[in-house]
Amino acid sequence: MRVVAVMNYKGGVGKTTLPANLGAMAANRGLRVLLLDLDPQTNLTFSFFSVDDWHDRLKDSHTIKQWYGAEMPGRDVSLADLVVTPERVNEALENSGGRLDLVSSHLGLIDIDLELAARLGGTTTLDGSKRKFLDLHGSLRHALEEDAFTEYDLVLIDCAPNFGLVTKTAIVASEQILVPAKADYLSTLGLDYLAGNCATLVEQFNEFVGHKRGGDDHHPIDPGFLGVVFTMVQIYSQQVTLAQLKYIEQVRLNSNVPVLESRIRNSPRHFGDVGDGGVPAMLRTAGRDEVVKEFDQLTDEVLGALALLPADHR
Repeated sequence: MRVVAVMNYKGGVGKTTLPANLGAMAANRGLRVLLLDLDPQTNLTFSFFSVDDWHDRLKDSHTIKQWYGAEMPGRDVSLADLVVTPERVNEALENSGGRLDLVSSHLGLIDIDLELAARLGGTTTLDGSKRKFLDLHGSLRHALEEDAFTEYDLVLIDCAPNFGLVTKTAIVASEQILVPAKADYLSTLGLDYLAGNCATLVEQFNEFVGHKRGGDDHHPIDPGFLGVVFTMVQIYSQQVTLAQLKYIEQVRLNSNVPVLESRIRNSPRHFGDVGDGGVPAMLRTAGRDEVVKEFDQLTDEVLGALALLPADHR
């Protein structure tokens, strides 16, 4: 199983569109995919369930808020018990051999970071604080190591646009980090800051693991950056506009985060309503237009980097 966190500090960069469609296309190639929605905006969840469905079926009993809301995440409810299988997208996948499951987010997740921070600050000894730090930050990682998740090939985690404690649990749980970005100044401004924050978290976590009495149940982490994927790219005469190409090249040359070769053009027709009818755009689109081809290339690139590319796509 490969675990990938999808994150960017900047909103409006396709952060939800990317895991929804990437997960659906990976499942359409026969993989078993789990999506974890850790963004309080809940947009990834609403890509597969209507707001009414979420209120009636998920809100009170099947969201990640129930899992994080315990004294220690996962203490009161198993993560596996929160997994749901969206019907509409899986009907579209029925001939592929793959499956797409989801753990829903909740609007109330926005308050969880403050609650977790209060719990983290509640110890009075150095050893106790290290133990609580590791147990809290490593909670999602431990949950995904349970037997119930061994059936999955790929887990995609949609993170909130911040570096709060919930996002940190996703980084600790992940092997790779995928960063969607627009080719403009504001979207690329925080890339190295994000990389620096991740490096600091990894350093601190591994330092505490190395402290014998604090890390007996934990092992070191080493999440890498899968790369930046530029989304909502402006195309003119089948070429990226010069202004955006400048930003892409600046990131490629100057950033500590690698840049993927694949790019996804701006297409309101495809992504104006990401979850129309509970099926992501790339599974709804008839034929193979340029956007579908670009997402196909991105799926090849990501799955290839994760050693998950099916034999007939290598």
